[in-house]
Amino acid sequence: MRKIGWFFIISSILAMVAEYFYLKFPTISWAFNMAYDNANLRTVFKTTSDAGVDSWTFAWFGYFVAVVGILLGVYFLRAFPKGAVVLPTTLRRIQRFKESKRGYYSLLIILFVVLLASFDQLLVGKKAIYVSYGDKSFCPALMRESIMGSEIGLKGDKALQEIEYRKLKETIEEDESIKGTCIMPFIPYNPTEDTADVPYVELEMKDGVLLNPDGEPMRGRVSVLYNGKSDRRHMVYEYRNGVREGLTTGKDLTGDKVYEATYKAGAIVNESYTGTAMSKKDYLPGPDVVFCKVFNHSAPPMGAHWLGTTPVGNDLVAYLYGGLQVNIRAVLIYIPLIYLVGVSIGLVMGYFGGWFDLVVQRLIEIFSTIPFLFVVIIFSSLIDSQNRGLIMILAILVGFGWMGMTYLMRTAAMKEKARDYVAAARVSGASTPRILFSHILPNTVAILVTLVPFSVSAIITALTSLDYLGFGLPPEYATWGTLLKDGLANFSKPWLVTSAFVTLVTTLILTTFVGEAVRDAFDPKKFSTYK
Repeated sequence: MRKIGWFFIISSILAMVAEYFYLKFPTISWAFNMAYDNANLRTVFKTTSDAGVDSWTFAWFGYFVAVVGILLGVYFLRAFPKGAVVLPTTLRRIQRFKESKRGYYSLLIILFVVLLASFDQLLVGKKAIYVSYGDKSFCPALMRESIMGSEIGLKGDKALQEIEYRKLKETIEEDESIKGTCIMPFIPYNPTEDTADVPYVELEMKDGVLLNPDGEPMRGRVSVLYNGKSDRRHMVYEYRNGVREGLTTGKDLTGDKVYEATYKAGAIVNESYTGTAMSKKDYLPGPDVVFCKVFNHSAPPMGAHWLGTTPVGNDLVAYLYGGLQVNIRAVLIYIPLIYLVGVSIGLVMGYFGGWFDLVVQRLIEIFSTIPFLFVVIIFSSLIDSQNRGLIMILAILVGFGWMGMTYLMRTAAMKEKARDYVAAARVSGASTPRILFSHILPNTVAILVTLVPFSVSAIITALTSLDYLGFGLPPEYATWGTLLKDGLANFSKPWLVTSAFVTLVTTLILTTFVGEAVRDAFDPKKFSTYK
């Protein structure tokens, strides 16, 4: 626990130092990143000088979380002094948990996945980890400010835009005269708002018949590309049984349509050319042309996209990774809040009883009868999708999620307050908060620890359900529920629903296995076997 305390202190200090120097570290700077993504979590100050109006952003939410992290770390250091001995009961519970191999290995897998998610933009992202170009070098993935093309000598519109690092890497690799290095993340795509290039495969012409990669005659659209780029199509043909048939269109380098023709059984019926930059003979592809089959989004698994792409062109692996990060952040916010509120109110209800207990119970019963989904629908209709964020959704979930915890803690407090150690604490002059949180709460920790894994499953399921129904997070968030909805709406693209279903079910199964193992470890009957 002391190591956890030091981790909170060091990471919080690093986050504030990074923000001061306009840097963003993986995971450590997540609170500051949330502040920059949500206008309600930051404040913009403006100052007027002779040079004009200057503005700077104060991400108060990030600093607030950092201060809370430092205080929490100090609390752990004081609550668990150096040299403290672990109780034999705790050691036996840990040993029982390890004996449940299914739960123990599930926990190791979950911790490994969380570790991968903590690498953030160093593992998945479109910004390069390190760039060396000419006499300049920088680390874009760790910088909060964007680097414009003018920094590396680009001209025109590209000089005023952020560098496209994937294309920069291709340029450095293709042009040997350029001395530079561009190191990209393992998955060089952002989870959202980063449309991937449309993948394609080259086709083979054999005995006048165009063949698919599987050797069958081509049926459908065939493209000729400018410089091998799928977003720059020169000609688009229609093929039937490997022979050109139907409408053919062509565009120039600016994207304007300049050619149109109709084919029947491989022969031209009519054609028209309106280009002025070159003659029709120079415009049409030559005999050594390469025909390609282009896979529009959603693209199947191929090439750089191991699982394919989403309907809006996001890399599917990066999207799943982003959804994992959203769920982890939701768990880190949701679980402490519902336990703080539910445990506190439940302890007070059980300890005092009487009219206070009755009044709070009636209030909980009233709130629990409010349909949760209707509340979400109302808030979603009142608030624009661009202003709906993780904080708002979690606020609604916390508002309904704490009530179930109160009944368990109320029952535990009513049982524990009748024991001798509570009476001894009263006689010794201990205050009510001390009795509740220093005496009764530690003796009910088994209930809390047992419920944590199942609460994690509940919040992941709730977020996925809301996103599937369209009342969850906006499109700039990668969510498994949105991917599941897209997959069920496109059964012809099975890689979408398969990826979402396997990821979600695997996560819930692993979490449930951990919950069962924890319940076994804290079972007063010592151990139980699940068949």
